Amino acid sequence: MITISEQAQAHFAKLLEKQAAGTHIRVFVVNPGTAQAECGVSYCPADAVEETDIRLPFNGFDAIVDEESKPFLVDAEIDFVTDQMGSQLTLKAPNAKVRKVSDNAPLMERVQYVIDSEINPQLANHGGRVSVMEITESGVAVLQFGGGCNGCSQVDLTLKEGIEKELLNRFSGELAGVKDITEHQRGEHSYY
Repeated sequence: MITISEQAQAHFAKLLEKQAAGTHIRVFVVNPGTAQAECGVSYCPADAVEETDIRLPFNGFDAIVDEESKPFLVDAEIDFVTDQMGSQLTLKAPNAKVRKVSDNAPLMERVQYVIDSEINPQLANHGGRVSVMEITESGVAVLQFGGGCNGCSQVDLTLKEGIEKELLNRFSGELAGVKDITEHQRGEHSYY
């Protein structure tokens, strides 16, 4: 679930030596599954551990995870890196903003997951986003653009060369194509 490098484990163990006995670390996600999701690490005194919490044993301490954060911390990595500029603790949680879906999940959920986790972060650079509205019986993903993508002169290129290629590659044999149903209206919100 969570990987903590040896350097980070040593760092946490050293910090915890200065805390009350029985203190561990808590790894959590605030606003999980949203664009505002943020991960954090804090001290977790023994009396703050809930019955529903998950306890992950590490070298010299446990990482405590609450039930709500658990699915959003799948594949999370914590590291402690030292370079010329100093030392830094890093926490990477690729599923914090979007809950990872099973390979057996319905096609629409799997397509939306790829869009939310890989495509929308790129579109967000231009203030845009895309959503799956439906997947037709013939295997066409019906998409709707919003934000800066609505009315953008490059939306057809984004759809065909970016999104469609990626989705057809990922879901070969399951998807036949993509279709944009957005009623594009050019305006100040449009990126190009």
